[in-house]
Amino acid sequence: MDFAVVQRRGSVLTHIGPVRTCIGCRARTLPSELLRVVVVDGTVVPDTRRRLPGRGAWLHPDPDCLRNAEKRRAFPRAFRVQGPLDVERVRGHLEQCGQEVAGSPRDQQEARKQVDPS
Repeated sequence: MDFAVVQRRGSVLTHIGPVRTCIGCRARTLPSELLRVVVVDGTVVPDTRRRLPGRGAWLHPDPDCLRNAEKRRAFPRAFRVQGPLDVERVRGHLEQCGQEVAGSPRDQQEARKQVDPS
């Protein structure tokens, strides 16, 4: 379900936007901080543009969250499929993003754009 986050500032309510849950750490956060993943032919693939059809799941672009999701067997549950799914393309995407994040703050901002194209 999509829930709007409303933040109270004094007596004024501010609408922030929809919230998604990371399937790795179960933290609820804004979609701009998460990577959408979908299943294509039995393989979990990153959907960086958020345009691929089908059921999507959300994951922090962090290898720890990917490991937690695998350990918890969250991918088959999130996609409502039987059996294990191949996550190597997501792992490769996260490794590529991680190498880019290792640089300057500008590099980190560019890496975030790969997760959130807006």
